[in-house]
Amino acid sequence: MEGNNKTNIATLIIAISVIISALIVGNAYKYKYNDKRRVLVTGKAEKNFVSDLIVWEGNYSRIAMDLKNAYSQLKSDETAIRSYLKNKGLSDNEIIFSSININKIYNPIYDNNGRMISNNFGGYNLFQNIKVESKNIDLVEKISREITELIQSGIEFNSTAPSYYYTKMSELKIDLLAKASKDAKDRSESIAQNAGSSLGDLKYANMGVFQITGQNSNEDYSYGGAFNTHSKNKTASITIRTEYALK
Repeated sequence: MEGNNKTNIATLIIAISVIISALIVGNAYKYKYNDKRRVLVTGKAEKNFVSDLIVWEGNYSRIAMDLKNAYSQLKSDETAIRSYLKNKGLSDNEIIFSSININKIYNPIYDNNGRMISNNFGGYNLFQNIKVESKNIDLVEKISREITELIQSGIEFNSTAPSYYYTKMSELKIDLLAKASKDAKDRSESIAQNAGSSLGDLKYANMGVFQITGQNSNEDYSYGGAFNTHSKNKTASITIRTEYALK
């Protein structure tokens, strides 16, 4: 009789173990199934904006056999350029002159066989860079087009096309991130509803590359992020990849 009781108890323990194992496996499968019920969506936001800072650069030079004479001519040019820009409406804090650079010029002399037989000193070449940074974009654009007036006065001035920047880029990026996140969530909710589910918790979010391109241009996005500086009117865009759980 005692042997039968032990056998019954052992059978009961085995039965209970089988039930518990089945419950564990079933719950694990259910968790695994629910864990896979997710939706991956990429949200996007973009905004057109106008640059609020212009940067325009140029340089000028003088060549003379005597260093003191070349320096005197270059400083005279600096005074004339500063006066010209201020008369056009720029202030001193918008005009930045670099230090003076000095190069020695040598003129090689070759014989009939192409061998250099001497290297004659040709004088000193002094040059200086100038940079204009201003929020008065229209004014600097006008000056950059009229700068040939300096050349006509005898100053050898060379300039590049203006570059355009935006000083509130951090605020713009935060605003676009918020809009891209909302766009991703709205898309995810739409997918969930169409699938007969509801949206759960956000499981993952990853910001894409911040891109700035010129408006009405054919610029391509780059892997590291485009950063247009030659267009005054620009478009900023950003993407965010999200993963939401489904209920």
